Amino acid sequence: MRQRVLGGGLRVSAIGLGVMGMSEFYGAADEAESLATLARALELGVTFWDTADAYGSGHNERLIGGFLARSGRRDTVVLATKFGFVREGGRMVGISGRPEYVRSACDASLARLGCDTIDLYYQHRVDPQVAIEETVGAMAELVRAGKVKALGLSEVSAASLRRAHAVHPIAAVQSEYSLWSRDPEREGGILAACRELGVGFVPYSPLGRGFLTGKLKRLEDLASDDFRLTTPRFERENFEKNLKLAAEVEAIAADVGCTPGQLALAWLLAQGESMVPIPGTKRRRYLEDNAGAVDVRLDAGLLARIDVVLPRGAAAGERYGELGMRFADA
Repeated sequence: MRQRVLGGGLRVSAIGLGVMGMSEFYGAADEAESLATLARALELGVTFWDTADAYGSGHNERLIGGFLARSGRRDTVVLATKFGFVREGGRMVGISGRPEYVRSACDASLARLGCDTIDLYYQHRVDPQVAIEETVGAMAELVRAGKVKALGLSEVSAASLRRAHAVHPIAAVQSEYSLWSRDPEREGGILAACRELGVGFVPYSPLGRGFLTGKLKRLEDLASDDFRLTTPRFERENFEKNLKLAAEVEAIAADVGCTPGQLALAWLLAQGESMVPIPGTKRRRYLEDNAGAVDVRLDAGLLARIDVVLPRGAAAGERYGELGMRFADA
């Protein structure tokens, strides 16, 4: 697996692994298969793992921490986790960026992960009630205490990133970015700010929540508790329109000689050397397919062709519902 460098010299695998689905949101998970997927990720060199305290209300961190403890491979993995979403009884009830919350959340994550240090610690969403300077100031204290190595922000605006970066260097910004979610490219937007400041960019949902793999053909194939069914892009009318976009990706991938998912990831890798997508999966076969994207090369002609058939704004429907969009500091 090739390596890439985020801000501050943080070296990670060029393709990461989002582990959220091993706990919730994408239907039931098979824990044995999840653990086998983590073991296979180590074999493949996919060692940049992304979790959060909100995923499964702590279950995800315990799952990852337990696996790393048993394998003895903690030092092999660049481990990223997040704080900010407050959950009670399994429900998300708010966002907190209060300094005291930052400190307590970090200690709780360290306990669940069973480790002394978090490699990359993100604020999951910006708290509109707390100045980002206060939140990042508290995060910086964690770095000085040796509990965290590098800081990140998620779904943050360019203006907020600049304010945060002035308090403490930000290594990475994580935001949704893919062939059907290209808002970060807006002029003066977050991608431009990251490039200006030397901050790495970590796209989550780089496969369009599975849509760009070409494997989703019917809404009925999703589990009844799959959160995608609550999002506008998966409403039936939008879903049918978006199937046409997936077909375009499939057609180009066939010409290139790769899978649609690999094409979508290769396109992201081509957007800059500090771009590190973290496709999520809970199954080995998808992990293996994703890892193969590092070997796909897209020349200028192919990139131009992709831009024609999947321009910014091509997807039908918003990426989140009203509440989810409200939490994005765009």
